[in-house]
Amino acid sequence: MLIVIAAVLWALDGILRRSLYSLPPVTIVFYEHLIGSLLLLPVVGQLTKVKWTVKVGVLTGIIALLSGLLGTLWFTTALLKVNFIPFSVVFLLQKLQPIFAISSATLLLRERVSLKFIAWSALAFIAAYFVTFPGGYVNFATGAGTVVAALFALGAAAAWGTSTTFSKMLLSEVTNTQATTLRFYTTTVISLGAVFFLGQQASLTTLGISEASRLLFIALSTGMVALWIYYKGLQKVKASTSTILELVFPMLAVFIDAVLYGVVLDWSQYLAAGILLFSIYMLGKLEVRHRE
Repeated sequence: MLIVIAAVLWALDGILRRSLYSLPPVTIVFYEHLIGSLLLLPVVGQLTKVKWTVKVGVLTGIIALLSGLLGTLWFTTALLKVNFIPFSVVFLLQKLQPIFAISSATLLLRERVSLKFIAWSALAFIAAYFVTFPGGYVNFATGAGTVVAALFALGAAAAWGTSTTFSKMLLSEVTNTQATTLRFYTTTVISLGAVFFLGQQASLTTLGISEASRLLFIALSTGMVALWIYYKGLQKVKASTSTILELVFPMLAVFIDAVLYGVVLDWSQYLAAGILLFSIYMLGKLEVRHRE
């Protein structure tokens, strides 16, 4: 139930991020994590109880880079390109995430990849293509923006999916509160460096009251709070099981896109979306049976 609640919050996240179009994506990521870090000050003392090892340090750094910075940055960038790619398509492409999660777990555990996993993964990627391009047709003369937006969404799925495995490893060493705090504080530092690296430091002073209030709401709902809830649930279930439960948020995103934004996808996209979600469901079941 905790993972489902987090998934519902994430489905609402796109609505909030789209309203921050005036800010560069990397600035949004920095302020989101800075505000989350400030809200976590009351529990920062729990970090003194962490048994600091090289493993904890490395895992924290990887998670902050992949999930905190790159995943959030690419996801936000994809959402801000709504003129090229529908809101719901960005979320549907996120469901390729379990493929990267299971693949990274398999590589780290040095296990063989089954033929069934390869088959369902291939079907999911084919379906994702048709979700992105209605009827499978790409007009390269006018569709370059769609391709770029889709690649950002796919990159976010890869970053977050791979990070799931490392998050599960970190949660075997620390509590969900400690993991959330480590993730936010480390990402704040890394994302501030990214702001200067990308030459967006001038945008740090353009934050208005309207943008600040939205970022605060993100931290209190779809950002820091949702992550804390997700980590709490992830402690109790396998990473592969969580991927099945997380199917809630792309389905809710399709509903939001239709009701709130009046965006109705092509029939071929809905068919491909159904195949994509079913493929991910089968991958989750396959992984659950394999682990058990």
